[in-house]
Amino acid sequence: MYFFLSNLSFLDLCYTTSIVPQLLVNLWGPDKSISYAGCASQLYISLALGSTECILLGMMAYDRYAAVCRPLHYMIIMHPRLCSQMAAISWLSGFSNSLIQTSLTLHVPLCGKNRIDHFLCEVPPLLKLACVDTTINEAELFVVSVLFLLVPISFILVSYGRIVWTVLHMKSESGQRKAFWTCGSHLVVVSLFYGTAIYAYLQPTNSYSQDQGKFISLFYTVITPMINPLIYTLRNKDVKGAIKKALHMES
Repeated sequence: MYFFLSNLSFLDLCYTTSIVPQLLVNLWGPDKSISYAGCASQLYISLALGSTECILLGMMAYDRYAAVCRPLHYMIIMHPRLCSQMAAISWLSGFSNSLIQTSLTLHVPLCGKNRIDHFLCEVPPLLKLACVDTTINEAELFVVSVLFLLVPISFILVSYGRIVWTVLHMKSESGQRKAFWTCGSHLVVVSLFYGTAIYAYLQPTNSYSQDQGKFISLFYTVITPMINPLIYTLRNKDVKGAIKKALHMES
């Protein structure tokens, strides 16, 4: 669990770093622009990290399934080599997807003064600036969004369905509470991230609202990564114990 949490923490740190500095510059400074190279870099990095998180959260659901449903075989199932392979698949698939999406988006000719009605370079608002028909791009984006959003969330729901079935058949109430407590943090993070990302990428184009899109994007690119450490910290007994011990030593 801590191996995947370390990957998620590093990912969220990079995710917010790729967006927040430029966002603060545009909010507080007189210049509200970003260079073409900066926009392309931000698009690639943020999309890569977002895609990676989609897969990584699904991998973490399998880890929780193995911990709750196969506790006696957990160390055999989730051995270090498998964990490293699962993390590598998450990172490679995320950056590969971003490379394809970024290339297709940046090759679309843009119109006017290239003003993006958004606070970051993202695929939907960039396609709004296109001078040509973007039906193919939108269809391709929809298919990829299904693969990276609906497929992992379906896998997560199946995993937690098995977890709930196993927990309900436990005879020990303390064991039930421990199992639900272990999975609670991950469920909260999954709900926040996938809920907003699905709304942003899987709604019809004709119903896409720029104002709503900006708020939703702000939520899953900045707010959710920022509160993830709090979610896991407040629900993790080991972390809370370490914090209490550190505070006690200081006092």
